[in-house]
Amino acid sequence: MERKTAFIGHRNLWEQNIEIRQNLYKEVEKQILNGCRFFTMGRHGDFDKLALSVCRQLRKTYQDIEIEVVITSFKTIEPIIEHDKIFEDEKFIPFKDIRTVMYEIEEVYFKKQIIESNKQMLDTCDTLICYIDTTKFVSGAKIALKYALKKG
Repeated sequence: MERKTAFIGHRNLWEQNIEIRQNLYKEVEKQILNGCRFFTMGRHGDFDKLALSVCRQLRKTYQDIEIEVVITSFKTIEPIIEHDKIFEDEKFIPFKDIRTVMYEIEEVYFKKQIIESNKQMLDTCDTLICYIDTTKFVSGAKIALKYALKKG
């Protein structure tokens, strides 16, 4: 069975991105060297964008890794960063180099969709890499960490 690593983090990065990026790069490469080839993340915050960027960078060296982005709603597809847009057969494809997935959470109250999506993402993973300050306010990222710890 292939190993899968998920990324969860606060929407905003409070520290220097360079230091976080360096630590994240080391951790992801460590997972790859330990046999992980599948990485999944959301797309709602700074940490998600950073995780995607690091995975794309490492894929240049480790071509066999797969990257998946979890989309919580069709509404989140629209504001994608300009450089990720391509057009193919007149259809908008937000990420040409990665797989996207959307869990069946449309019936969930919109303020809880990310929390539910995170839980479903964590249910399929072996490892979690997170950026969470446990002394900060309650957040969806903190709820996801507690859920992952409960699951072991």
